[in-house]
Amino acid sequence: MGAYILKRLLSAIPVILGITIIVFLIIELIPGDPATAILGAYATPENVERINRDLGLDKPMVARYFIWLGNMLQGDFGRSFSLNRPVLDEISDRFSATLILAGVSFVLCSIFGILAGVISAARQYGFADKAITFVVLIGISIPSFFLGMMLQLFFAVQHRMLPVSGMKMIYGGGDLPDILWHLILPATALAAVATGVIARLSRSAMLEVLRQDYIRTARAKGVNERRVIYGHALRSAMVSIIPILGIQAGFVISGAVYIEYVFEWPGLGRMLVNAILKRDILLVEGGVVVVASCYVLFNIMVDVIQSLIDPRIKT
Repeated sequence: MGAYILKRLLSAIPVILGITIIVFLIIELIPGDPATAILGAYATPENVERINRDLGLDKPMVARYFIWLGNMLQGDFGRSFSLNRPVLDEISDRFSATLILAGVSFVLCSIFGILAGVISAARQYGFADKAITFVVLIGISIPSFFLGMMLQLFFAVQHRMLPVSGMKMIYGGGDLPDILWHLILPATALAAVATGVIARLSRSAMLEVLRQDYIRTARAKGVNERRVIYGHALRSAMVSIIPILGIQAGFVISGAVYIEYVFEWPGLGRMLVNAILKRDILLVEGGVVVVASCYVLFNIMVDVIQSLIDPRIKT
């Protein structure tokens, strides 16, 4: 197992390196001059030249990439000009908020998605199967940010049942119940699409297992149906379901960007949107690399868990 984990970690190095190249090139290809965007009305030729020199934008693109990559490998992500503080400090302050939102959303979509898929497969073509399929199709079809705005409008604006935005109350908040209270709407909106995808694919995995001979044998021997479904079929289907969870974890992490902006959640997503609008290059590059690296590392964790369930994967 140790050799397999080491192999997966080593395989992540070129992936993360490729991510840094793609992120850097995308930022470079964005139209406009960062120095002009920074200076605004003070963008005289002399000031633009000075800003380009201070930011290293006067150097060739390849040289700038390797300087940026070398600094990141040493833990120096640069300094945000819009916030006037180190990029790594800003990311560290906001990472926990994104982790809370993405973590709760992932738990919700995993539990309800798998449960819906299992019930739908166990009641194939029945009322429960048709009802779950209908709800799942609606959930998959609605964009998360639009669902979030509709939840805000109904539960926060019209009925004032839940807070409309933020992570805690402005005055006297910040404890666990307060954070959970503010999490309900954004976590629900973020988890909706992933829940539908997990439910559909879990249903397919369960139906495939339920057609196996050993399931029919267990039923013929009089084994309780609940034990057949949850004790035998679901255990085998989890080998196919776990990779789906890894893919949806990436969706949850990336989807947090616009959900955080809609709900003014103080995480990496909101930071990235503001940084893009202000053309804060180093903050955008650092934030995207951290989010993408988290996605890669999470998929490695999923592969390790899957190999523990099915040892054949390691070979």
